[in-house]
Amino acid sequence: MTATRLFDTPFGRMGVTASARGVVRVALPGQADALADLASRAGADSRDADAVADRAARELAEYAAGRRRIFTVPVGLGGLTPFRRAVSQALRQVPYGHTVTYGALAGRVGRPGGARAVGQVMAHNPVPILVPCHRVVAAGGLGGFSGGAALKRRLLALEGAELH
Repeated sequence: MTATRLFDTPFGRMGVTASARGVVRVALPGQADALADLASRAGADSRDADAVADRAARELAEYAAGRRRIFTVPVGLGGLTPFRRAVSQALRQVPYGHTVTYGALAGRVGRPGGARAVGQVMAHNPVPILVPCHRVVAAGGLGGFSGGAALKRRLLALEGAELH
């Protein structure tokens, strides 16, 4: 069972879907309508999933307002390959206000030369911001982001991160 919450932030409307074990989906501004469609087809919410979804919505709204730097809500990373799980876990260790290149992140998980593979993990990250794929940048610039370049720049600016 899952629970979904839609909420407004300074960046636009966002959404989360959570199970009792953790957040399984974050919808960035412009993606929240898809999440609402998913919620309309979901089964009954469980009390535990409700609590996780409420907490995630609150923490993400606090982050977007500049009042939160660390997330405490659990993230459901079930069903990931070992490589995707390792990349996601390594990325969660990149501190607020810092960036890492795709290549450096690949090196951290024992795949030097695996920058493109890391990029694919980032492109399919179901929980952006909680697994902060916006903090992963290209060696020569910004790099991609599922929420678009403008949102990535705004998130990095919110955190005070500098592009090198």
